[in-house]
Amino acid sequence: MHKKWNTKKIAAATVERLGTDLALHRLTAAVLAARGIETAKEAGPFLAPSLSDMLDPLLLRGMEAAVKRLLAARRNRDTICIYGDYDVDGISGTALLVSFLRQTGFSCRYFIPNRFDDGYGLNREAIQGIIALGAKLIVSVDCGITAVEEALFCREQGIDLIVVDHHVPKETLPDAAAVVNPMQPGCPYPFKSLAGVGVAFNLLVALRMALRDEGAFTGGSEPDLREWLDLVALGTIADVVPLTGQNRIFAFHGLKQLSATTKPGIQALKRVAGVTGGVSCGQVGFRLAPRLNAAGRMESAVPGVDLLLSADQTECQGIAEDLEAANAERQATERRILDEAIEMVETSGAYPDCRSIVLASQNWHQGVVGIVASRLVERYHRPTILISLDEEGSAKGSGRSITGFHLLDAVTACSPFLERFGGHRYAAGVGLRADAVTAFAAAFEAEAARLLTEDDLVAQLDVDAEAQPGDITPELARELKRLEPFGAGNPEPVLLMRGLRVLEHRVVGDGHLKLRLAGGGCHFNAIAFRLASRELPGMVDIAFFPEMNEWNGNSTLQLRVKDLRPTE
Repeated sequence: MHKKWNTKKIAAATVERLGTDLALHRLTAAVLAARGIETAKEAGPFLAPSLSDMLDPLLLRGMEAAVKRLLAARRNRDTICIYGDYDVDGISGTALLVSFLRQTGFSCRYFIPNRFDDGYGLNREAIQGIIALGAKLIVSVDCGITAVEEALFCREQGIDLIVVDHHVPKETLPDAAAVVNPMQPGCPYPFKSLAGVGVAFNLLVALRMALRDEGAFTGGSEPDLREWLDLVALGTIADVVPLTGQNRIFAFHGLKQLSATTKPGIQALKRVAGVTGGVSCGQVGFRLAPRLNAAGRMESAVPGVDLLLSADQTECQGIAEDLEAANAERQATERRILDEAIEMVETSGAYPDCRSIVLASQNWHQGVVGIVASRLVERYHRPTILISLDEEGSAKGSGRSITGFHLLDAVTACSPFLERFGGHRYAAGVGLRADAVTAFAAAFEAEAARLLTEDDLVAQLDVDAEAQPGDITPELARELKRLEPFGAGNPEPVLLMRGLRVLEHRVVGDGHLKLRLAGGGCHFNAIAFRLASRELPGMVDIAFFPEMNEWNGNSTLQLRVKDLRPTE
């Protein structure tokens, strides 16, 4: 799909001032300005995030009550059960809390629901099982903010609940011993975009302060919370929250901890994923996180938590290899479903006139339809929901959206056809009867047709700055890395270069283009992922990111092409 390129308008005086004050290349300064950073003072915390700039965790509403109940649990030797979600945010948040609490004298176990048997979030049957095992306190992480009925059930059963979550609450909050969530009404914590593991880390910061005040640490036994930042980085990056503010601090320092981690589980995970040296956001998102996620998508997420908690290297290697096998199965299943879904779109006759895509099949695995929906959004730029049908007549779907289309609002408008639903602007889940799928698809298409224009259906590519061939050097590529970590809220910079001659091109790998380009007396090697189907004229404009390609001990400049078009 061809994209519309939007070059950001930045005042030349701002770029020049930033470049001079910070001794940066013009293009690096332009990228900073495009991210709203206009002075050297503003650039300082961005270029060098400091843990000392963390906000006070006691600003989180409910934090004092949560810490008080945890301290009581430690004194009374109450067994605590951490109840996590089955994605990487929940897995890492669970491992974070369990590891710290056990190290500081708490009795602690954990429970991760099975995606297929238990469903998302707290449920009565699981709570009954937790009570039967002797727990007196449940601490949810990355879930629980909508568990109003389950919180009441906990109270009826005489067990306390602390909700640690980051999702948007409904009108009624759970009646719990404490609710810690920056998104809840009246919470003064100014940064609202924490991942679940980020909220959990704030809980540990506050709890460590309280334990210190109680004299719990003697003889140098106070734990260094930086040792847990690798887990915080895993969940924060995997959950695709904006890497700004507090999240940038977590990701910046957490990636360093991931690179040098001594945790046997993460070391084993890195080995099977082929991650060596410094760990980047991309490696977390595309190598480490999918393997942790794979077990939960295909069956149970418990092995992921076991891996992060285990201190036995042999056990960790075995679990990591099992996760690698589960990930390979997930990839094969995803490819099959994607091929089937593409064929359904191409043969339906509805595209490109349709404003949305809703597809269903009995052959689709519920655990991966959300990933495939994302692939279809990338390919067709339409809000997409894929639905897995079972033999009992039930249907469960997962959707992804595009900029300008609030998916949860659209799903809510179609709620008469649904039994349950939830989510946010860009992702949502639905549950319905199989015989209601056709009516739901029609209602969803009507809602998309009402809200989306032709322009909305054209993918957009934001360009930070225009470059000249002489600008693009290894030195610039290395300087741009100072802006890492890249991710949501701080995307990888995109530069524009016009009028390059295509000297060579060939298809490599799975539909990628390897290019040799020339312009302004300079020659460039370039790679364009998944663009092999594009027709290549003799002269092209490219939107790209310059990087140093490391291979066999050699480091060479390479342009990673995001998009290309004929030069006008």
